[in-house]
Amino acid sequence: MENIHITMPDGAVREVPLGTTAAEIAHQISPRLAKEALVARITPMKKAIVASVSTSPDAAPEAVLDSAGNGGGFLVDLRAPIDEDVRLAILTPKDAEAIQVLRHSAAHLLAAAVLDLFPNVKLGIGPPIDTGFFYDFVREEPFTPEDLARIEKKMRDMASQDIPNERKMLPKAEAIEMYRKWDQGFKCELVEERAIEPMVSFYTTGKFMDFCRGPHVPSTNRIKAFKLMSVAGAYWKGQEGNPQMQRIYGACFYTQQELDEYLHKLEEAKRRDHRRLGAELDLFSVQEEAGPGLIFWHPKGALIRKQMEDWLRDELLRRGYDLVVTPHIMRLDLWKTSGHAGFYKENMFGPIEVEKTDYQLKPMNCPGHILIYKSRLRSYRELPVRLAELGTVYRYERSGVLHGLLRVRGFTQDDAHIFCMPEQIESEVEACIDFAYAVMQTFGFDKYVVELSDWDAKHPENYAGSADDWNRATSALQNTLTKLGVPFKRIKGEAAFYGPKIDVKLIDAIGRPWQLTTVQFDFNLPGRFGLEYVGEDGNRHQPLMVHRALWGSVERFFGILIEHYAGAFPAWLAPVQAEVLPLSEKFSEYAKTVTATLKEAGFRAHLDDRNEKLQAKIRDAQLQKIPYMLIVGGKEAEAGTVSVRHQSKGDLGPRPLAEFISDLRHQVQSRAI
Repeated sequence: MENIHITMPDGAVREVPLGTTAAEIAHQISPRLAKEALVARITPMKKAIVASVSTSPDAAPEAVLDSAGNGGGFLVDLRAPIDEDVRLAILTPKDAEAIQVLRHSAAHLLAAAVLDLFPNVKLGIGPPIDTGFFYDFVREEPFTPEDLARIEKKMRDMASQDIPNERKMLPKAEAIEMYRKWDQGFKCELVEERAIEPMVSFYTTGKFMDFCRGPHVPSTNRIKAFKLMSVAGAYWKGQEGNPQMQRIYGACFYTQQELDEYLHKLEEAKRRDHRRLGAELDLFSVQEEAGPGLIFWHPKGALIRKQMEDWLRDELLRRGYDLVVTPHIMRLDLWKTSGHAGFYKENMFGPIEVEKTDYQLKPMNCPGHILIYKSRLRSYRELPVRLAELGTVYRYERSGVLHGLLRVRGFTQDDAHIFCMPEQIESEVEACIDFAYAVMQTFGFDKYVVELSDWDAKHPENYAGSADDWNRATSALQNTLTKLGVPFKRIKGEAAFYGPKIDVKLIDAIGRPWQLTTVQFDFNLPGRFGLEYVGEDGNRHQPLMVHRALWGSVERFFGILIEHYAGAFPAWLAPVQAEVLPLSEKFSEYAKTVTATLKEAGFRAHLDDRNEKLQAKIRDAQLQKIPYMLIVGGKEAEAGTVSVRHQSKGDLGPRPLAEFISDLRHQVQSRAI
């Protein structure tokens, strides 16, 4: 029998018979490895081969690995025969790639359980996702919470039976006929559209058989820590107008501890949900009469917004920016010149006709800033010109994706555009990154990740500018990050249509990443608008342009802050910094004096003189997340003190009023978190 050579990760070479499987090699190495093994990664020695997932609508995204990072390697089942010399890695829960395979197998287990309980359902697709999996079904009756409990129990029963996940190959015509007899029209459609080879790959889990390339874990007993989470609506193939389906979501991890930690984080996220807290704390609302995705700022929310914007405007001026204001609506021709009417049309509201001329609600601030720059000829001595605006823009977002403050149709960008000479570009980008760090530090974030988004050279039709433009621009951003010693991840195909960008994602109090600062290079708009400056040589030159947003939008950043602080804002941001609570009505005069003194000192104080018991007043102040409660009675009135209670630290004891004011002033001025 012919032998082949298997090169292991440590460089050791094993000579084994042709057709040996990764499972057999795992058994040869150790029983423990065989027990823990989930999937294998192979890399052919002769040439790098990247497997195609075009035949599989729900294959794990990790089934095809980055050839640059893994030498062309791809994942296969442990039972797959190896028929050539390869490099082999046997993956266990220690390997990050294996988790998506486990989750993909959990999606198949879900479908198998649903079919067992509800034989008449129609099957859609079931891929893995970041924290688990989902599967789409068509069923006349909606799935109920009781149904989910039954399905999950069935999944656990099937997992304990250790049912193999086995790959089978069928001729395409036979596969279509099988699904037609099974009355699974969606699967017929998928096989017809996506199966490009004569033989079609399927996986079986008991009686369930799914069109799928795989790979999968060996059997159902490897799937231990999972939980069905919810049911949501979905369209077949994600397109409106197609049949509606019911999507069952599940969470899946290697261990119960990991699952429990994830579920705890979800509960914490619910507790911090900015939509719930926004209503409870009377910060903002979305009014159905006005329309979805449009935010109404209530007095307390608007007061916090003022503190945020005051800090930002002061910092902008300190850092050499000029503040500008531009119109909310401009001629549509302007957006044709900028390219937005072509590249960004689907995200813009329709034009508005005024005196036989089409106008456009602005989705961006950049053309307005460009017109200000262009209003007169600039000298190289003026550059860089930094124009900043808290400008409200309007974008058409489908109602299904709107989400509180985080995804809206009208919002205020903390936008800036920098016009500079080529030799200034890296220092300006560096200053933008420094500004981003100042934002994070000021508002209480100490963890972040940085991404450099580049274009996809395979699809130049989606971008403006030449390949040389993109290479030069990306190099400038990369050089700046390297110079600053900032670790970053390069993301292909995520750039804006007009240039590459640096994205800074902050990490909040419960470990979630949020897109924050964006620094975008633009070599497109200066050319489209014919921007110029007179250089030192007396000739006219085209400036470079940088788009910069720190918060992204005021609304979104405010939503992030609400969730980061769980509504308990630090004293410098809180709409009410101190609540004065008299022990009874007879101490109301002193309470009024304390309140007036605080207000005269510039603090946001409120007197709760309701005819309620002290504990009820304290409870209400706690629910409103007010940083300080000042309790006053006879002793305090006689001594000129206040009994201080902190929102999270509890009772801090009596303090002279002047001393409390001094300490609070220090907290506010230093923007203590």
